Amino acid sequence: MLVKEGGKPWKEADGDTAEGIDFMEYYARQMIELAEGKPVNSREGELNNYMYTPTGVTVVISPWNFAFAIMAGTTVAPLVTGNTVLLKPASTTPVIAAKFVEVLEEAGVPKGVINFVPGSGSEVGDYLVEHPKTALITFTGSRDVGVRLYERAAIVQKEQNHLKRVIVEMGGKDTVVVDSEADIDTAVEAIVVSAFGFSGQKCSAGSRAVIHTDVYDEVLEKVIEKTNALTVGNPAEPSNNYMGPVIDQAAFDKITGYIEVGKEEGKLVAGGKSDDSTGYFIHPTIFADVDPKARVMQEEIFGPVLAISKASSYDEALEIANNTEYGLTGAVITNNREKIEQAKYDFHVGNLYFNRNCTGAIVGYHPFGGFKMSGTDSKAGGPDYLTLHMQAKTISEMY
Repeated sequence: MLVKEGGKPWKEADGDTAEGIDFMEYYARQMIELAEGKPVNSREGELNNYMYTPTGVTVVISPWNFAFAIMAGTTVAPLVTGNTVLLKPASTTPVIAAKFVEVLEEAGVPKGVINFVPGSGSEVGDYLVEHPKTALITFTGSRDVGVRLYERAAIVQKEQNHLKRVIVEMGGKDTVVVDSEADIDTAVEAIVVSAFGFSGQKCSAGSRAVIHTDVYDEVLEKVIEKTNALTVGNPAEPSNNYMGPVIDQAAFDKITGYIEVGKEEGKLVAGGKSDDSTGYFIHPTIFADVDPKARVMQEEIFGPVLAISKASSYDEALEIANNTEYGLTGAVITNNREKIEQAKYDFHVGNLYFNRNCTGAIVGYHPFGGFKMSGTDSKAGGPDYLTLHMQAKTISEMY
């Protein structure tokens, strides 16, 4: 379904499915522990308990790029914490969500606890967000839609007797920093995988690389070579192409528009080609020698477009890495322990990786969520996530 409805290459679709399974098991096991509440102090003549109760009706607005994993995770989290759910999947990938709801009901979830509500975001989404009975909204998607949703959810509607909670994850403009003391092959692999996995259609995609001037030419040459070897085509074919199509015509038009912008802002060194005659195919594209403040270095493109800038020092590389409004993921490639320690505090992202790519967070291992305009830093697949879907209640009894 992910290959056919979302255009995912088989390897990516397999990972998407596995992640959805991980979310379900992780949250189920977590809720077994949270059902007991948390310990608090009691004193003589007084018994105190700290427990969690459901928040209420939850609206889940899930994305198309992880049409199973994120959809399943954001649906199951409110379910296991005792809430009812209205699931509004992305309008481009509703079938996967519909099948998931069928499976949940077959597994025993009572009718009415999980509700499948497909439709356009501007029509169905707005109505659900603004409804006075909505208690919690969890959204994964673009910055503009997330900000608008956050604003509308803050308005107290007539007959509403609570403040709505909002969990949002809104994307990123993520950077792979390559230090002068980096392993070159590790850097090249990290850059290419981060930039072009699932055609760059990940909020965690490393769409920027900042490379120290001492190793810039060598890394760039090898990144170009590795990128040019990637195959693009129908992901359902036996050839198992590395990249399939982008999601739809709107995405195709947006990405190809940014490629034209990139030609004005940097040096096109790979890709730049596209073809929508049999599908929305865009070849992996690289722009080198880009100014850190250029549009292709600042704006989320959400496609297979990589912008590369040069840094004269490690400090400058971290400054460039931090110069966007986003703060989701990042990677640093270096063998210098002091520089690793520096980046832990100075690289302002919610998920920071060393000597690997900046995509592929695993549930329970890499709790996922970002700073700044990347969202509310609600760490999906982490130890704090389920409590965001519940209300804490203190109970004190004298005896």
